[in-house]
Amino acid sequence: MSKTSEIITCKAAICWGIGKPVTVEEIQVDPPKATEVRVKMLCASICSTDISSTKGFPHSRLITYQKQSNLQTNFPIALGHEGVGIIESVGDQVTNLKEGDVVIPTYIGECQECENCVSEKTNLCMTYPVRWTGLMPDNTSRMSIRGERIYHIFSCATWSEYMVSDANYVLKVDPTIDRAHASFISCGFSTGFGAAWKEAKVESGSTVAVFGLGAVGLGAVIGSKMQGASRIIGIDTNENKRAKGEAFGITDFINPGDSNKSASELVKELSGGMGADYSFECTGVSTLLSESLEATKIGTGKAIVIGVGIEITLPLGLFAILLGRTLKGSVFGGLRAISDLSILADKGHKKEFPLQELFTHEVTLADINKAFELLKQPNCVKVVINMP
Repeated sequence: MSKTSEIITCKAAICWGIGKPVTVEEIQVDPPKATEVRVKMLCASICSTDISSTKGFPHSRLITYQKQSNLQTNFPIALGHEGVGIIESVGDQVTNLKEGDVVIPTYIGECQECENCVSEKTNLCMTYPVRWTGLMPDNTSRMSIRGERIYHIFSCATWSEYMVSDANYVLKVDPTIDRAHASFISCGFSTGFGAAWKEAKVESGSTVAVFGLGAVGLGAVIGSKMQGASRIIGIDTNENKRAKGEAFGITDFINPGDSNKSASELVKELSGGMGADYSFECTGVSTLLSESLEATKIGTGKAIVIGVGIEITLPLGLFAILLGRTLKGSVFGGLRAISDLSILADKGHKKEFPLQELFTHEVTLADINKAFELLKQPNCVKVVINMP
């Protein structure tokens, strides 16, 4: 029997419902179908979206918002969407990947033929879109537990020893790339970097404000620096993030907790009263939406929303946007899954980014709940999950 046709029993981190604990369970992973690959995970990391998923976002909340009541139960979920692994088997229609290739997951694809891909105006491919349902493109799952179907986050489930992904949602990387760094590049860091590079198109000599100096924010910092920004203001209530921000390129640090003024007022004070040319909201904190916009220049300022919380609707101050500023949303920082992400993966492999500064803690899959506690520590940026 070919191993491609075998069902694999392995361990995975599972969330059974909103507010329920995450448990490491024995699950079954089916063989890949024709256009799919089965991946043995090498390591993974934790992104805030993984935490949001345990609270029902984006799947359950988005689907409820869209009033598709027949799809409202998206549990149990096999968690994780950042990681790196090695292809264990491939479907018979996969021609661009093979067993043994090292890959990172993506949650958007790039067909290079649809209207959006050809225009290059957006990274949101129409053929391989974001998978909101937690299922494969054919609306089925390759993962189950005791006979029950398991959903996953977007296009994958990286907190599992094995997972199956459509081949159009993985990117082959250099097999010698640092595993933890490859994991960071698969989502968080790249999202921030791409927002500065592809979405805002930060101009040389400009002033930038970055709200939140986690992995996403630090990506926006170094992305802005590499675009030539002359002043990069990092905003975070965690004083420990000052040193991290400086390692990636901030020129100024604001801790809003040290002042009775708003963050936007403090940004304006540092920028001669004018505000920043660009700002990046990387926290997902709803009240910072207007703040990030207010922190930019009247008439020409641009704010990019990257952070994801659990609210479907967000408050926005009228005058923040009425005075000519631009507010733009972003998925994966505007990065195209092949054309752009491959460039970042190459830069990461060549150590052009200080990605080692992101790596602060590590756990095994069996100790996944310890990772949630580590995330609460002020010195934590990224937690790496080492697979057996």
